[in-house]
Amino acid sequence: MPHTIGIAVKLDYAMNGPAPVLMQIGVAQMAGQRVGLTSCTTTPGIAHTVPGHDGLGERLWLEPETHFDVDYRATVEINRQPLPLGSLAADSLSALPGEVLEYLFPSRYCPVDTMHAAAVDMFGHLTGGAAVEAVRDWIATHLAYVPGASHGGTTALDTFHAREGVCRDYAHLLIALVRSLGIPARMVSAYSPDVTPQDFHALAQVWLAGAWHLVDATGMADPATTAIIGVGRDAADIAFLTIFGGATLNAQVVEVNLVD
Repeated sequence: MPHTIGIAVKLDYAMNGPAPVLMQIGVAQMAGQRVGLTSCTTTPGIAHTVPGHDGLGERLWLEPETHFDVDYRATVEINRQPLPLGSLAADSLSALPGEVLEYLFPSRYCPVDTMHAAAVDMFGHLTGGAAVEAVRDWIATHLAYVPGASHGGTTALDTFHAREGVCRDYAHLLIALVRSLGIPARMVSAYSPDVTPQDFHALAQVWLAGAWHLVDATGMADPATTAIIGVGRDAADIAFLTIFGGATLNAQVVEVNLVD
């Protein structure tokens, strides 16, 4: 059964000086979700656009001098039927599509090589979706969701030792452990009505049985009501804002509601 969610985002930043800003906050038009009514108003106006990572979604370039503000609104119909992960088999590594291979390897926040031994020791007796479920459940029961517990440099290994973090830390840890087991995994930025507190949300997708499947170790985002913004190797690829200079946040509001 399809679900429709409504999204409203307001951003207001003061710039320390002229600097380019790269933004990705719009829901991607893709299989499983259809973007209906949408508007995006920015001051200053959008300079130009480029595709998001893997060609999903769109990144917007702004060129503010003293400030910028954004008003984004959308309705999204989501028609995604989540499958039980435990029933899904892992694909043979040699059969993986070329575009999926990069999601097996270490990335900035997911040090697969460093975490491989721990992952195999803890979950190596399992395969496919059963392994992913075990990783997800272990993270859910061993980590505490603590706003402010991490920073922009926190890696999955840091989170593994600290046992606390926010959604991006949960996602990084799941991705690093799952990749260590030979299953491709990537980071996802998204909107979901059940996220508390409301904000841009990070979760993961894993490649099983020839397709990507959403997994959220925080337990807050239901795949059936989650609207994907973009994907990437880790948080560096899915940042909603990258400011190539200095800026001060005046206001940021994200509201996501189930319409139906």
